[in-house]
Amino acid sequence: MIKYKRILLKLSGEALMGESGLAIDPAIVNEIAAELKEVKEMGVEIGVVIGGGNIFRGLSASARGMDRVTADYMGMLATVINAKALQDYLERLGVYTRVLTAIRMEQIAEPFIQRRAIRHLEKGRIVIFGGGTGNPFFTTDTAAALRATEIEADLVLKGTKVDGVYDSDPMVNKDAKKYDELTYLDVIKRRLRVMDTTAITLCMENDLPIFVFNLREKGAIKRIVSGEQVGTKVHGGEDD
Repeated sequence: MIKYKRILLKLSGEALMGESGLAIDPAIVNEIAAELKEVKEMGVEIGVVIGGGNIFRGLSASARGMDRVTADYMGMLATVINAKALQDYLERLGVYTRVLTAIRMEQIAEPFIQRRAIRHLEKGRIVIFGGGTGNPFFTTDTAAALRATEIEADLVLKGTKVDGVYDSDPMVNKDAKKYDELTYLDVIKRRLRVMDTTAITLCMENDLPIFVFNLREKGAIKRIVSGEQVGTKVHGGEDD
């Protein structure tokens, strides 16, 4: 029994990196693809927004003197590279997949059109959204919230390296407190590092819950879509 029929998974580019130092670790990408295949076979429609930080991070380049608009467009291109890599591993597992991009590049991906994306989902294809929002100055967190709203997803899943949201960095502070649930306003007021403020506000305005969870925890996505409490849930404060 699934609680959420259509989901949007937000992956950072760093999620594709392993201990080997490769920007795209084949073993890691294969693990993610296998997990998504299992979730799809439950009857869940899946959209994915992927970052590009494992290849190029626009904000960092801008801080070192590169023009911000140029740097952001380079970061968007990096997300398309990651999207194609994930598509390849999904299709090796027999999962029909489409990459849709915010920047037109028809030779390697379809342009993003809302109705086309929804139609792909309805046909059981996993849809990977590359190119961020297609605009500089916006993060892939914002792209995830935007695409989730456009495809009418039931929730946003944000895969991270830790098992939820903490009041401080659990990698540094062993006494960090984990939150099981938070409201959108809690995240904004406490400046918790869940997603950027634009993304959180967009989710709040559209009553779109967010689950922050450990991507490396096997079966976590399946448990979330089945209605289990996994990681940290960010929502409007009511039972949704």
